[in-house]
Amino acid sequence: MTIAAVVPSLLSGLEVPGVDNTLGLPPARRVVLLLVDGLGHELLRTHAAHAPFLSSLTDRSIDAGFPSSTATSLASVGTGLLSGEHGIVGYTFAVGEEVLNSLTWSRAGDHRHDLRKALVPEVVQPHPTVFERAAAAGVAVSTVAPLAHRGSGLTRAVLRGSWFRGVAGFGDLALGAVAAVGQDRSFCYAYHPDLDTIGHFYGPGSPEWVMQLEFVDALASRIASRLPAGSLFVVTADHGMITAGERIDFDAEPLLWQGVRVIAGEPRVRYLHTETAEVLPVWREFLGDRADVLTREDAVAAGWFGPVSPLAADRIGDVVVAMKGTAVLLRGQAEPSWNGLRGFHGARTREEMAIPLLVHSVPSV
Repeated sequence: MTIAAVVPSLLSGLEVPGVDNTLGLPPARRVVLLLVDGLGHELLRTHAAHAPFLSSLTDRSIDAGFPSSTATSLASVGTGLLSGEHGIVGYTFAVGEEVLNSLTWSRAGDHRHDLRKALVPEVVQPHPTVFERAAAAGVAVSTVAPLAHRGSGLTRAVLRGSWFRGVAGFGDLALGAVAAVGQDRSFCYAYHPDLDTIGHFYGPGSPEWVMQLEFVDALASRIASRLPAGSLFVVTADHGMITAGERIDFDAEPLLWQGVRVIAGEPRVRYLHTETAEVLPVWREFLGDRADVLTREDAVAAGWFGPVSPLAADRIGDVVVAMKGTAVLLRGQAEPSWNGLRGFHGARTREEMAIPLLVHSVPSV
């Protein structure tokens, strides 16, 4: 089971037609889904003592889907589809002649170059969202997320159809989520980003990360304690995280450049758009057991992306590189913002792919 099944399973209890409860979640007429960015299942298990509320809930894991990247997983939450169908195939990916940073909806490497007009979000991701379907069925649908996400390209592409409430921190996120389910047949998707940010800077499991986990646990507990009777509270994540070991710099390895027209993705998963078939054997030999290096056709046949539509196929690239272990493939000159980070995600390891599915039912009066 994958993250794409979470919202449809929850909406089945709200009498939304055409969705299935494949995860077997309890039905409820008021539902809050809290997504904690970067809260991997393995990380939560390892640090359970620092998250007593979350750890008291059912210990169940599902898959984030591939790549295990934020924009991809949020698209799966919003559409009920995997990356091969919704087409948000990673942090950066080629759309025609542009390489899109899907989090900022800007040109990769240039956050000032807004692409919302050139690459219209509703065209880049054209499938109806599950939020739109729920709203059309009479459900009061809300998104509670950071203020900066209002009207962003990614919000328009994958979360459209919900009423957006921008928040600044823990307090208004918690109270906003509770207020959003004050009426019958209501659904709230709430998003908290900071655990992922701390993990990138200091590493997952670092003292800073552990303290942030304690705050997240308190946030979840506060939301649960304030929900109306009969509500359902579900906590999940978009991916886990690893601490980087070996750092390989593409920009310092001229052998890897040969025949590569465009390189996209992020340090744990790369898409290579190539000019020659020789790229594949060169990369396989260079990376060895540090990565799985597949053609697009082989990665698709292996089911990495789920069903793949023509929309997504060209965005994947001719060669897919999924790092193994803890190695990361950086671009020291072209992507300097990654150089000093410790935590990474995107690849296919259990540490990155496994996410928790935690369920709390508020007793009825």
